[in-house]
Amino acid sequence: MKDLAIGLTMGLGSLGPAIGIGMLVSAGLQAIGRNPEASSKIQTNMVLGIAFAEAVAIYALVVALIIKFV
Repeated sequence: MKDLAIGLTMGLGSLGPAIGIGMLVSAGLQAIGRNPEASSKIQTNMVLGIAFAEAVAIYALVVALIIKFV
């Protein structure tokens, strides 16, 4: 049962950030394609958004590790 909980935690906990990162990169690349002069500003904000979305996946990893070892 514990292994199922770990799998679900990681699977569902990384699904949201994966979708979010895909949407962020897609929107960022479209914005850069429309306005290449602003690419540095767009890229900075895109990378910052990706880092925040990735933090959610790291929280899911931490919860999965807590379930495994506690």
